[in-house]
Amino acid sequence: MTDLVKRNNVDLFVEILKDPDRKSMLRIFYEFFYLLIIYREVPKHYFSRFLFKNGVSNIRDYLPNKFLGKKVTPYFNDKKFRELLDNKLYFGLFYGQFGICLPKTLMYNHNRIFVAGKKCIEVNTVHDFYALLEEIFSQNPSIDSIIVKKTYASSSGKKIYKIFLSQFRSDHEIINEIYSEVIKSEFLFQETIRQHPDLNRLNSSSINTVRIDTFINKDGKIDTISAHLRMSTNNIHVDNIDAGGCFVSINLQTGQLKKFGYSAIKTHGVIVRKQHPVTGTSFENFTIPFFNEVKELVKEAAGLMPGLRLVGWDVAIGESGPVLVEGNSDYEIRGNDFADGGYLANKTFRKVLQELNYL
Repeated sequence: MTDLVKRNNVDLFVEILKDPDRKSMLRIFYEFFYLLIIYREVPKHYFSRFLFKNGVSNIRDYLPNKFLGKKVTPYFNDKKFRELLDNKLYFGLFYGQFGICLPKTLMYNHNRIFVAGKKCIEVNTVHDFYALLEEIFSQNPSIDSIIVKKTYASSSGKKIYKIFLSQFRSDHEIINEIYSEVIKSEFLFQETIRQHPDLNRLNSSSINTVRIDTFINKDGKIDTISAHLRMSTNNIHVDNIDAGGCFVSINLQTGQLKKFGYSAIKTHGVIVRKQHPVTGTSFENFTIPFFNEVKELVKEAAGLMPGLRLVGWDVAIGESGPVLVEGNSDYEIRGNDFADGGYLANKTFRKVLQELNYL
């Protein structure tokens, strides 16, 4: 994956200054210091959530970084249960027993010890690693690629690899690189999800996932809060925003994408997209297949883990329906706030805030 060049604050300020779609500098300074006084912290979210853009008048609806990152999810999520989501191996084992559609795990490891099927194998050389991959591909002739990701801490798109069958047999350098990383830690090897053709039409280089969060009220009722679609904007296999991807908000009622797509300002600057930069597919009114099923799936998953009341779920859209990829007990809730147009205006999230005595 190509390393992204992040803008420093000076370059970013110059880019904002030159942005023809920004508010006046007087207005920007006024709003920035207004939020500074209100929240008593530097309102970094003013820039990261594009509040300096013309047409954004509801700046108070967007919640500050420190509050969202430090106070919200720890309050609602019992730390005794968090590992069931944060450990991707445990996640698969737990939800797999309920028949929930998940990516198929082919193998996992702890350093040099690999478990494939019912076999426990010690891998001491890269040759052993090749032989093990050859066996996995041979036993699963319908797959042409494998996703390799850390059992822990694969957020931001880091330490996620995709091994193609053709690449495995021809590009020894990349396999050697993956081997050297895998034996240092714990990884899952999973079958690549066959994405729905509509999502491929939007972007086929990555599995485009729906990030959708749920909240369990005090009375046990489960609500979805918001949803957005994440995708890569170049020919890489991860959709994470920090890895250079973008997101587009989804209308929770219709399952249609909204008009604009956003990337991290530090990596892509002030640009706002109306269509995918590679495929040219317009975002507005693009319908997510099986979206009602997506909402039902995450509600079912949330109900099976009542100790975690506020969770961000990642759902892929397979050829025949949604696939639950991950659950996150400490998710990037700031991104959901951004995508939804400010969580203070979200009726469901206001219930979260009321319980926190924020309102």
